[in-house]
Amino acid sequence: MILDERAEAAIMATLATVPDPEIPVVSVIELGIVRGVRRDPPAVLITPTYTGCPATLVIEQSVRAALDEAGFRGVQVETVLSPPWTTDWISEAGRAKLLAYGIAPPSPRGSDVVTCPQCGSIATVEVSRFGSTPCKALWRCTDCLEPFDRFKCH
Repeated sequence: MILDERAEAAIMATLATVPDPEIPVVSVIELGIVRGVRRDPPAVLITPTYTGCPATLVIEQSVRAALDEAGFRGVQVETVLSPPWTTDWISEAGRAKLLAYGIAPPSPRGSDVVTCPQCGSIATVEVSRFGSTPCKALWRCTDCLEPFDRFKCH
């Protein structure tokens, strides 16, 4: 089985509906976890946000279930670790959804500014390098005093 352009587009559209298990407001496409589709042999290539991500198996199973439901049973799900995932792969829509959900998205490269997702202030401090999940850090706004998660940049 070799995929054509139409099948590849249908697969990507299907996967755009698969939520990240830890941050369900963003899809695996928006987070950049889905690297793409290989046509021959057919496979969806995924890269976890980091090598030890505990959600990797759930992501693989969710992608597999979505492919099966859409009729793509012959398409494999393949985890690719090199090059490693980077926050640069999060789409603009994904960044906006993270912010609306209360998670500060990673800053653009070269910027140290972290904006509070609650009030929009840039008067923020890191409280702990470890947040609610391994890919996030705990921050606090010194203006509104609210704690929030920030996606770790890498």
